[in-house]
Amino acid sequence: MNSSTRQSDLDFAADLFKAADKMRGALEPSEYKHVALGLIFLKYISEAFQAMHDQLSQDEYADPEEPEEYLAENVFWVPEKARWSHIQAQARSENIGKIIDDAMEAIEAMPTNESLKGVLPKIYARPTLDKTMLGELVDLFSNIKLHDNADRARDLLGRVYEYFISGFAGAEGKRGGEFFTPRSVVRTLVEMLEPYEGRVYDPCCGSGGMFIQSEKFIEEHGGNPLNLAVYGQEINHTTWRLAKMNLAVHGIDADIQWDSAGSFHQDKHPTLKADYILANPPFNISDWGGERLVEDARWQYGTPPRGNANFAWLQHIIHHLAPRGHAGVVLANGSMSSQTSGEGEIRKRLIEEDRVDCMVALPGQLFYSTQIPVCLWILSRDKSANGLRDRRGEVLFIDARNLGHMVDRVRRDFSDDDIEKIAGTYRRWRAKAETLDANSWEAYEDEAGFCKSSNLEVIRKFDYVLTPGRYVDPVSNAGNTDFPSEFAALKSELTDQLDRSSELESALRAIVGLEAFND
Repeated sequence: MNSSTRQSDLDFAADLFKAADKMRGALEPSEYKHVALGLIFLKYISEAFQAMHDQLSQDEYADPEEPEEYLAENVFWVPEKARWSHIQAQARSENIGKIIDDAMEAIEAMPTNESLKGVLPKIYARPTLDKTMLGELVDLFSNIKLHDNADRARDLLGRVYEYFISGFAGAEGKRGGEFFTPRSVVRTLVEMLEPYEGRVYDPCCGSGGMFIQSEKFIEEHGGNPLNLAVYGQEINHTTWRLAKMNLAVHGIDADIQWDSAGSFHQDKHPTLKADYILANPPFNISDWGGERLVEDARWQYGTPPRGNANFAWLQHIIHHLAPRGHAGVVLANGSMSSQTSGEGEIRKRLIEEDRVDCMVALPGQLFYSTQIPVCLWILSRDKSANGLRDRRGEVLFIDARNLGHMVDRVRRDFSDDDIEKIAGTYRRWRAKAETLDANSWEAYEDEAGFCKSSNLEVIRKFDYVLTPGRYVDPVSNAGNTDFPSEFAALKSELTDQLDRSSELESALRAIVGLEAFND
C-alpha cells in the first residue's frame, strides 16, 4: 500500500471517529468503545464472509452455505441473521439492540467460530443504551463501502478499528494506557527488532498492538505474515476481548490467553521460547504478588523486590526467549538506575551476563497513561551471531529525549524520520559489514547528543547505571552559538539529575517509613 492510500485511510478513519464520537452523548468513552468496536468487528466479519460467499457461489464444485468451506480459508461463518445487510435493514427498529445482541450470540454459537466464544460484546439491548444513537452508528459504519477489491475493504476496516482503539485510549486518558501502547512506540520497537518470521510473544498484550505492527512490518518488507506465530497473554478480560477482535479484524491467527492471575502467577505459555518478545508492562506495579514467587525458576538474575515488578517482567521475558531470541521492553526510567531492594544487583547480573544489547531513553508525554519519560530495554540471548556482528561486551546507548513533536497540548509523537533515526542507528550498529554494503547503509558512528557505543569496562565505572545520558557525549560547545542545541543538551542533563533525585527520595522515604506521605 502506498503512502497516499495509507494517509487517505487514516483521514477517513479520523473523520469516522469524530462522527461516531459526536453520537455517544453522555456515555463514558470506556463504555462507548465496546459499543463502537463491536459494531466495527461485526461489519468486518460480515464483509469478509460476503466476499468469500460470492467467490464460492461462482465455483460449481463449492457450496457457499457450507461453514467448513469458510473455516479452511480462516474466514468466520456468519449466520444470515448476523450479516450486516440484515443489521443495516433493521437500523431504525426499536429492537435494534436485541437484533445486534442476537447476531453476536449467533456468531459465537457456530461450531466453526470456536475462537470467538465469549469474546463478542452482547451489550446492545441494555435499556440505558439509546437506540436512536445505535441505529445512527450502524448507518455510519455502513458507509465503509466495499471497494473494487474486497481485501482492500477489509484492510480499511482494520485501520478503522485500530484508529478507534487509539482514539478511545486518548479519550480515557490514564485508563486508556491499560489497553493501548502508542503506535509510534510500538513501531520503534518493531523496526528495531525486525520480526520477519518466527514466534512473537507479548506477556501483557493489551489490545494486541505489538502483533498488528509486527504483521505490518512483514508486509511492508515483502515477507509472508504466515511465517509469524503469535502468542500472548492478558490479565484483564475486557482487554483480552478487545485483543481477540482486533487480531481477527486484521486477519491474524493468534494464541492469546486470558487468566485473571496474570503471566507471573498463571503463565499460559510455560514452555514457549520466543524468537521475539515485545512488551509494554504496567509501570512500577507494587501489588504483583512477588512474595508468592520467591523461589521461582524465572529469577535467574536475582529475586525481584516485592514492591516493584519491573525486574520481574525483564526476567520473565528473558526466561521465554529462544537461544537466539531478541526482546524489546518498555519500562519506567527508574529501571535504568535504581539501586533499591536489590534492583541494582539484578541489573548488574543482566549486564555482566551480556543480556542487554541497547538502551533507549524516550521523551516524556508519549503515553496516554503517564507523563513520565520511559525507556526501551533491548535484550538479546546471544549477542555473538545470528546473522549479526559479534557484540559481546558492548551496549549501544541512544538518547532520544529530544526527538518527537507535540500533537496537542499534552501528548508527543514520533515522526517516521524520528523512528528511523532510532531504529536505523541500532540496525547499523549491530549489522555485519556485508549487511551494511548490501543495504547501502553507512557504517555506525557515535553521534554527540544522540548515541554512543560503550563497553562493560565503562559501564562498571558508572556502577551499572544504564541511563543513556551518562554515556552519550554532549554536543560540543566549541565555537557553537546554536542556543537551541546547547539548551537541549543542558535540559537532557538536568532531566537525568532530576530522575536520580526522585529515585533517591523514594529510597529515603522507604527507609524511614514515609510512604504514607507520598502524593
